[in-house]
Amino acid sequence: MTLRETGTPAVEPAAGEGWASTRVAASRGYALLLVIAGLFALAAATVLTLDKIRLLENPHYVPSCNINPIISCGSVMRTAQASAFGFPNSLLGLAGFSVVVTVGVVALTGARLPRWFWLGLQAGTLFGICFVGWLIDQTLYTIGAVCPYCMVVWAAVIPLFWYTTLHNLRTGTIPLPASWRDRVTAAAGWYWVVPFAGYLLIVLLVLDRFWYYWSTLL
Repeated sequence: MTLRETGTPAVEPAAGEGWASTRVAASRGYALLLVIAGLFALAAATVLTLDKIRLLENPHYVPSCNINPIISCGSVMRTAQASAFGFPNSLLGLAGFSVVVTVGVVALTGARLPRWFWLGLQAGTLFGICFVGWLIDQTLYTIGAVCPYCMVVWAAVIPLFWYTTLHNLRTGTIPLPASWRDRVTAAAGWYWVVPFAGYLLIVLLVLDRFWYYWSTLL
């Protein structure tokens, strides 16, 4: 089942309640995406947290994802960027992706959630995509190493942000002028393009930044 086949999510006006309290249901495809992408990212955040704890206990600990000079979790974990808010970034992932998975499971039951809740999820995924963009920049051009588990998180956040945005646009949770509705419907038909373009861009950036190393492997 694709996201397109699931149709437009249902909107249920609540009698006597304001616009923000109107309840909205997610399509099954979108709900599955929340669960699957959330679980992958949560697993990656869990591994990163455990490795960070081991690294704090033993500065000589070598994480399993230290593969070569470029693909090296340990090199990334030891940087200030890995604790951007004063604590390991992976703790944000544990909290945030737990919420995402929970929302997905609830949505799979057919539950309708208030618009303000979906707007909160939109804000969370917007923060996530901005934070990932900053981390990609820091990883490539300041740290000079790539963390595989971090890349799993990147790969999850991209579709989470995009499909949450589409969901909120299609249900009117993010208000749009009537003239834009047909454009949103058209964009929904090409739902895979943005994630694919994001993945392709990351691959090209990593190849370009570290080509001096990749070329030695050819």
